[in-house]
Amino acid sequence: MRIARRSESSGMSASTWTNWAGTASAAPDVVHRPLTAEEISAAVAAAASEGTRIRTRGSGHSFTPIAVADEHAIDLSGYTGITHVDPETNEVTVRAGTTLRALNAALDAHGLALINMGDIDKQTVAGALSTGTHGTGAALGGLATQVSALELVLADGSVVHCSASESPDLFAAARVGLGALGVISTVTLRCVPSFALAAREAPGTLADVMDRLDHDVDATDHFEFYWFPHGETVLTKHNTRLPAGTEPKPLSRLRSWVEYELIENRLFGAVCRAERAVPALVRPAQRLIAATLSERDYSDTSHRVFVTNRAVRFVESEYAIPRESLPEVLAELRQVVARLADPVAFPVEVRFAAADDVWLSTAYGRDTAYVAVHQYVGMPYREYFAAFESIAGAVGGRPHWGKLHTLDAVALRERYPRFDDFLRVRSDVDPEDRFGNAHTDRVLGSV
Repeated sequence: MRIARRSESSGMSASTWTNWAGTASAAPDVVHRPLTAEEISAAVAAAASEGTRIRTRGSGHSFTPIAVADEHAIDLSGYTGITHVDPETNEVTVRAGTTLRALNAALDAHGLALINMGDIDKQTVAGALSTGTHGTGAALGGLATQVSALELVLADGSVVHCSASESPDLFAAARVGLGALGVISTVTLRCVPSFALAAREAPGTLADVMDRLDHDVDATDHFEFYWFPHGETVLTKHNTRLPAGTEPKPLSRLRSWVEYELIENRLFGAVCRAERAVPALVRPAQRLIAATLSERDYSDTSHRVFVTNRAVRFVESEYAIPRESLPEVLAELRQVVARLADPVAFPVEVRFAAADDVWLSTAYGRDTAYVAVHQYVGMPYREYFAAFESIAGAVGGRPHWGKLHTLDAVALRERYPRFDDFLRVRSDVDPEDRFGNAHTDRVLGSV
């Protein structure tokens, strides 16, 4: 295991860490880079011997300081790869530091796929799991619902295995554990045979989308839409599973590069930079963007449809609300946007998920609509996000654990029926709060 320590003479960190959006950073005293499960245990023991906290840091795609490690940090980027594939159950065990991108490539080689995923694949498996990462699909849950077993290193250095039948309370808590219960070393996922998706992307209006909402959400395997908040324009995405053996018909490499890389990244990034310099350009720019949207129909291997490269940086807040509350929330958000002092450069994203039983899942116990608001990095966002948080809170919204919000443990306890059960498990496995940080102190309280 490689270990880097802060230089006492210079005060410089051995490995300063900053998240993707630039909203959180850390300069830990010690960085552990384990290559085996035994080395993970040794890293935890080292922090315990010094009486310090230790946190696992992933790829930095959380907008909150959830991954900040100021004392001991664990970097699992060297602890990767699939360790076991069960051909009878399609269960796959993967080391925690594996990115979703690498996992998808490895699953391809075995003729397997994740049943659902979000649109970013740069996160580590453990980081995506611990923060409640999800995709869209009214009959499907987030990544946590695809987990059949976990292996964790606890505060005393012991390695434990948990599942629905083995340490079930730890399993119920750790599937979305915020990194507060231990270091996840391996994750066992229920996968499915590889499949292709037919993708249809098309512009429309918010009024039309809301009129057809229940039909589109329930009749489409994976439905979502993006609303440009200074107008009526939306971009809808219908992703439908194709029968086994269907030959995909992807976009040509040229068209894919033009539409996704040139237009959605480079051109959109240039527009956002102009809007940041001259905010008065936001509204006319959105009208221009709306006029350039066109229909796209293609099919491809599932993860190539789910995932979109996001090169334009932004900040984000997302709340999970009861699905039936979506029309009310969007109507109020529209009124708020019209009154904002600073315009909004990014669209609002809306996705869906089925109710689940994971204790700290944002979809626990209820069919859910996810509403995510964004702002281009460097542009004012606090007034917008605060107003959105108030609107979502009025219907019992639960913030995404990896995205910006202001709630604390007192407020969150009211929104999660099993919150105290989670805290009980946390107290049992980490009585000294070895795996906490300032952010978990706020959202979970002290042990």
